[in-house]
Parts: sequence; structure tokens; C-alpha cells
Amino acid sequence: QVRLQESGPGLVIPSQTLSLTCNVSGASITTNHYFWSWIRQSPGKGLEWIGYITAIGTTYYSPSLKSRTSISRDTSKNRFTLQLSSVTPGDTAVYFCARYAAIHYVYLYDFWGQGTQVTVSA
Repeated sequence: QVRLQESGPGLVIPSQTLSLTCNVSGASITTNHYFWSWIRQSPGKGLEWIGYITAIGTTYYSPSLKSRTSISRDTSKNRFTLQLSSVTPGDTAVYFCARYAAIHYVYLYDFWGQGTQVTVSA
């Protein structure tokens, strides 16, 4: 069974950098056809895709967040990390890590972490 678990501080001060880690078990983040993603949901809003890192370490980011986002990985620990800089209260959200599968013309998010609440406040 594939499991994803987010970890990181629940409170971030405005202008600082939000940093979250997603620990993955049951699958390798270097396996082809999977994209390891970060997604968030702000209060009263829908899901917002932040970006992902591929099996070979290539990253892709939402254009609206690209200038502030960095996703990296540690293959020795099978985990990947989100950093979002210069945060504002508008970045307050539940942050999810998820696996996006693209296999044989089937594309879907097949496994999700439980989500972690991050509040940006002084």
C-alpha cells in the first residue's frame, strides 16, 4: 500500500518560507510514470495545484506560484519537499502531497496524504 505523509510547521510568519516534507512508503519516488505533487486548499476555495517533481527530478510549477515555489527530493529517504517563499496570509491552506499516475492513457491522482494545515500569521 502506498502511503504519503506530510510534515512541517503548522504556523508560518508572513514573509518567511513555508517548508513541508512528504514521506513516501510503499513506492519509490524514482519510478517512471508517476509525478509527486503538492496541492493546497484554502478556506472556502477549491483545490489548487502547486507543482510536482518527476521520477527523474524534473520540476513543474503553477505559473501563479512559480516565482515563489521550489520542490526538491531526497531519493535516499524517499521523500520530497515543498518550499514556498515570501508567504502571506493568502497562503493559509491545507497542503496535500499526492501521487499523480500517468500509465497507459490513464491519468489520475491515485494516492494522497491526509493533508496538513498551514496558517500564515504573525
